[in-house]
Amino acid sequence: MPELPEVETVRVALEPVISGQTIESVRLTRENLRWPLPEHLDKRLLGQCCSVPKRRSKYILIDLSNEETLLIHLGMSGAIRLYDQKPNFAKHDHFSVEFTSGQWVVFSDPRRFGHLDLFASDATCKHPLLSGLGVEPLSDEFTDSVLASLMKGRTTPIKSALLDQRLIAGLGNIYVSEALFRAGISPRRKAGTIAGQRARRLTEAIKVVLREAINAGGTSLRNHIQPGGEIGYFVQDLRVYGQAGQPCVDCGQGIKQIIQSGRSSFYCSSCQR
Repeated sequence: MPELPEVETVRVALEPVISGQTIESVRLTRENLRWPLPEHLDKRLLGQCCSVPKRRSKYILIDLSNEETLLIHLGMSGAIRLYDQKPNFAKHDHFSVEFTSGQWVVFSDPRRFGHLDLFASDATCKHPLLSGLGVEPLSDEFTDSVLASLMKGRTTPIKSALLDQRLIAGLGNIYVSEALFRAGISPRRKAGTIAGQRARRLTEAIKVVLREAINAGGTSLRNHIQPGGEIGYFVQDLRVYGQAGQPCVDCGQGIKQIIQSGRSSFYCSSCQR
C-alpha cells in the first residue's frame, strides 16, 4: 500500500493542476470501490472549484467551493494519472474528472481497495477514517518529547508501536524499518524504552527518511507510479527493507528478517540495539 511519501508525491503533483480549477465533468464507471461511493457523487462535484489539496496521513483531501470535501485513498493498487486532454480510458479507470482548463485527473484502481468519499468540510475531524489519527510525523508538533510521551509505558515492540496510526499518522512498514536502522534501534526493542537520546535519534530519522523519499518521488516496490508516469526512486536507497541476507551498508553483517504482527521487519542486529 502506498505510504506517506507516495501519497504526498501525488498531492504535490495534483496541486498545480486542480488548485483554483472548476470541475467541468465527472466520469464514473461503477458505484463502489472498496466501499460504496457517495450518492450522486458526480452531480455533487460538477461545477465545484477545488482548493489546494491537502494530505492527512495516507489520505488526500480536496476542499470544494460548496463546503464539501473530497477524500481520496489510493488503497493497494490505486494510482492517479494527469492528462492535458481527454485520455483514452483504460479498463480500471473508475473515476475521472475534467477541469475547465481542459486537464483531466484519472483515478485507476485494478484491485478496487481504494476509496472515495464526499462529506461536509466542517465534519472532517469527525470522519471515521480521520478522527482517530495520531500526530503527523512531518509536522512541527512531532518532536522527540512527543514521541517519548506516546511510547511511555508501552511494552509492545517499537516497530509495532510506530505502525499504530492512532499514535503517529501515515508511517508504514518500509519507512519505519528504514528509520529504525538510521536511528540504530532494534525493531524488537520495547516501545516504552524510547526516551531521551533514543527518542531524539528516532524522531530525526523518521523525518529525514520521509523527506528523502518524498524528494525521490516515493518508493516503487510494485505498482506505485507518480501522476506524471514516473516511478519513485527511493527504492534504490533502501538500506534494510527487502535486503534480507545482504550485507549491512554500515558493518557488513547480514540483514535479518523477522515477522512482527504479521509484517516483515528487516534490521541489522549488530547496528541496531
